[in-house]
Amino acid sequence: WHLGVDGISLFLVLLTAVLFPLVIAGVDPHHDAPRYFAWMLLLEAGVMGSFLSLDLFLFFVFFEIVLVPMYFLIGGWGYDQRVYAAVKFFLYTMAGSAFLLVGIVATAFLARERTGALTFDVVRIAEAGGFGVAEGRWLFAAFMVAFAVKVPLFPLHTWLPDAHTQAPTGGSVILAGVLLKLGTYGMLRFAIALFPEAATWARPVVLTLAVVGIVYGAVAATMQTDLKRLVAYSSVAHLGFIVLGTFALTTEAATGGVLQMVNHGVSTGALFLLVGMIYERRHTRAIADLGGIQTVAPIFAGFFMVVMLSSIGVPG
Repeated sequence: WHLGVDGISLFLVLLTAVLFPLVIAGVDPHHDAPRYFAWMLLLEAGVMGSFLSLDLFLFFVFFEIVLVPMYFLIGGWGYDQRVYAAVKFFLYTMAGSAFLLVGIVATAFLARERTGALTFDVVRIAEAGGFGVAEGRWLFAAFMVAFAVKVPLFPLHTWLPDAHTQAPTGGSVILAGVLLKLGTYGMLRFAIALFPEAATWARPVVLTLAVVGIVYGAVAATMQTDLKRLVAYSSVAHLGFIVLGTFALTTEAATGGVLQMVNHGVSTGALFLLVGMIYERRHTRAIADLGGIQTVAPIFAGFFMVVMLSSIGVPG
């Protein structure tokens, strides 16, 4: 049971601690509220645990705990296609996590000779270091598959638009704001920290996929007719930038990546809250049906404008 906070996880823990109360206070589940809030709080526990774990196996447990409440939140409180979206989300992430489990167990056993005992402690394993080139690359690949699905990195991103569109407003905010960051956080904290040689070796491939994700996410977003899907595809592009920064492997870029995780969590979380607010009143997310909102709801339009400008990164 080894927990800790440093400059990487501190901001993500703060982001989690701010977003969850906002969602719990500001979003009405409409039915079965006690169960909804129970799942929300379990989700918060899982996310917090993932950001605080300094033990590989503990991290894996928390990383998996997160799946269950999200599955039930989408399946129980989502929209028309919610069951399909929930199952798709579950299967994708489970498949990725299978690689992670194998990678974690293998890492502990291979590091045993150097650490002197079988340990899952990230700090001890990282300090012992010295994985062989081949084994380091295989382990890095196992970790990266799980995190790439979670981010999601192109071409493993197809679960995201469905999950976002069908999730209830609270679920969407948490999914975009915090859950996707588990992937980018895992890359920085575990994949790169434990296997620096393999990270340098795989860098061209990861950077290419990140750039493809940025361009593809942006192009796909411009073609959406559903407001929620638009925001979901913009997330694919934003997370491409975070992965790009993380794998530039310089201090400045990593700092920018962590900062962008927080930025994206705040701005996209706010966008999903605003879209949810429109849907509650108009019962449609079709962009074509929502023309002229500014005349009816000027204050809302003002907030929407500010959040949108923050999402595209206008100075200030």
